[in-house]
Amino acid sequence: MRAFPRVLFDEAHNESWTIRRQVAEAMNPAHPDDNSYARAAEILRHLGDTVAAHVEGPITPAVLAAHDVFVIAHPSADRWERTTGLGSPVLPAEELDAIERYVADGGGLVVLAECEQEKYGNNLAELLARFGVGIEHAMVQDPGNCYNGVATWVLGRPVPAAADDLTAGAKEACFYRAGVLDPPAGATVLFETSPAADLPGRALAVAVRHGRGRVVVFADSDLFGDDSIDDLRHARLWGNVVTWAARVPVGEAGTGGTGDGFATLKAAVEELRPLTAKNGSVEDAEAAAPVVGRITAAIQDLAPRFPHDSEYLTTVLADLGKWRDGGFGVPDFLDSLNAFHPDTQRADGLEHLVVFPMYTQNGNPNRNLEAVWIRTVWPEWLAALERGRYDNPMFVPIAFVDFTAGYDTNSAVLFPETVAVRETPPRFSWGAIFCDREAARFRQVSRAAADTLKLAMPPDAARLLDSQELAQDTFILWDLVHDRTHSHGDLPFDPFMIKQRMPYWLYSLEELRCDLTAFGEAVRLETEGVPHARYVQHAILFDRLFRFPITGERVRNYDGLGGQLLFAYLHRNDVVRWTDNRLSVDWDRVAGCVADLRGEVEKLYRDGIDRSKLAHWLAAHQLVAAYVAPHPASVWHRGADALPVEGFPKAVVDAVLPDEFPLSMFYEALRRKLSDVIEATKGIRA
Repeated sequence: MRAFPRVLFDEAHNESWTIRRQVAEAMNPAHPDDNSYARAAEILRHLGDTVAAHVEGPITPAVLAAHDVFVIAHPSADRWERTTGLGSPVLPAEELDAIERYVADGGGLVVLAECEQEKYGNNLAELLARFGVGIEHAMVQDPGNCYNGVATWVLGRPVPAAADDLTAGAKEACFYRAGVLDPPAGATVLFETSPAADLPGRALAVAVRHGRGRVVVFADSDLFGDDSIDDLRHARLWGNVVTWAARVPVGEAGTGGTGDGFATLKAAVEELRPLTAKNGSVEDAEAAAPVVGRITAAIQDLAPRFPHDSEYLTTVLADLGKWRDGGFGVPDFLDSLNAFHPDTQRADGLEHLVVFPMYTQNGNPNRNLEAVWIRTVWPEWLAALERGRYDNPMFVPIAFVDFTAGYDTNSAVLFPETVAVRETPPRFSWGAIFCDREAARFRQVSRAAADTLKLAMPPDAARLLDSQELAQDTFILWDLVHDRTHSHGDLPFDPFMIKQRMPYWLYSLEELRCDLTAFGEAVRLETEGVPHARYVQHAILFDRLFRFPITGERVRNYDGLGGQLLFAYLHRNDVVRWTDNRLSVDWDRVAGCVADLRGEVEKLYRDGIDRSKLAHWLAAHQLVAAYVAPHPASVWHRGADALPVEGFPKAVVDAVLPDEFPLSMFYEALRRKLSDVIEATKGIRA
């Protein structure tokens, strides 16, 4: 899990804290919680982080380079604290230099200082001065704003975030016997003392950007110890600051390369494209024959790289030959389609060469010959969830390695039903989704939307937008649960309703129901320690709120309407707010409000089983209209008496306006501002 931070705690400089519980018990047999950060380390592991202790030797560039966050927790002379007893609390100049370079190059540093800092005999002040942070030798007291009635247990006052919301979901923190900090210009103050404190309005925790890296400093180290980390919102705050400070992987989840063989295949396929009619046939057989010959030769040259697909590629060559010998009429690749089974070969990193005459959903409507080099994305943690919990044998997440022009579009799926065949098979056994393209689109649009709306994001949400690999893995978990939900639960109609004639808001509610279910499952999986689950929640929220409503045409845009409904519901319940041209989110209440909307949709489904189809359609319209204003000219909004009584279902479906639920003024403005960003995601590569 390279997308999750690797955290290193320094324990080689006489620290007062250790992440090794047995060491804490040796340091302080009567009260090991007073010296243990074992719970803090376990919280990070629960979030997916790798955690280790540096227990001997100097802090060198090589030691630091192997980790994304370096934590220094209150080094001290033995006169003042029980310590690890290893090394000196003073960091030599070469170690200070190494740490400074590490941060400048993108690493993260978290420093836990203390009250009356100067007495402990360390040189944290010298280290932090390199990042512009000062530590004042003091002990804050605040009898009117304290925890459990102890004047030195100061309740920090959270400072509203402008961009990075490190206190999202963690607005309460106690600083037990704290000093104060002097932040540099441009630093983010997380908590400060109250106006009534002894030392009023002073920083207790600050976050600083330095070069490409980040530093977080606390004026107290006790709040994350085993005896305090479960107080107030300390555990959430701890996860936030480490996630924010951590270096973000760059260049991961790349597409790799295919070599000259695929370039030759691509060139031949593109040469055939202008000769091909919409139905896939070719009128000029004489011109097409040598081109298909080059396509055949290129596939033969590439086939040895795909021994696991030998039967399929042999059948593709046979189908190409039959198409050529038949004079290039409407192509029929049923035999090769039946031979291609990526669903039975779900191995992480396994690659396939796929060649079919096909249209591409949300892309090229014509049945052109296309060639796609794909890579299966099937990490073991996901495979285990699919095996034991979310069985979905048809689901195949994939990533692009390279592709022909039919996928230089908005298409992000590879579905067997798009292939030109003589007859539709009785059932399809697989469906493949390009998680890399969906993740890249999500990241690009969500980042632009957050910037435009001045949304202060939690650190985990920001990391999701920064890391392609993390976003890809997040999307495959989301897609796995979403896709499976279509065939589970109370279903008043066939969930595979593409072939049914019905108002498009039924499509909206079905897709939204699956996403709300995936969100709820992600909340549950997060509590069980599945680290990607918290990111699924952010992905669903941001994609539904930001990308879906403003992407594509407004004619029967069912994905867009689902996003509109989610936004309107959250806004109606004061979970999202649009004030002073800034969007804010009450992160603590998001999960509960999403669950409430899911409850309303599921009640609609359960009740629909006992209603007629038209009555259910009307009830669904009323549910959406309760939150998203229908078009003023809507016949459906006027109720059953306004609908035609003859010719069901065609007549009532024809009464649906092309944009039955128009965009709000908020979304109209957002669409104008992000139209270029949306357009730029067409054909995007990870």
